[in-house]
Amino acid sequence: MATMKIKKGDLVKVIAGKDKDKEGKVLAVNSKKNTVLVEGINMITKHTKPSMANQQGGIVHQEGPIDISNVMYVHKGTATRVGFKMDGDKKVRFAKATGDVID
Repeated sequence: MATMKIKKGDLVKVIAGKDKDKEGKVLAVNSKKNTVLVEGINMITKHTKPSMANQQGGIVHQEGPIDISNVMYVHKGTATRVGFKMDGDKKVRFAKATGDVID
């Protein structure tokens, strides 16, 4: 299985779909389904029953999953591809556009 190039907390830009050119922070990554949840992107309407946690119930707006291939990592304001390289004995991510180490 390939390593995920996008991680939770990354700033990403949507490159395809109805929310194209929008940016947001990654809330969650699902590596089994290759999807990400991005803050404010792919908003869906969910009808919820009243429960102990949500006494009122009703209509809730929340983020839906988007395929990881439809987002790009944003580094210094520009979308860039992400690669891996060895920094000494440690494997690190780097932005391919600038060559800067991300983490």
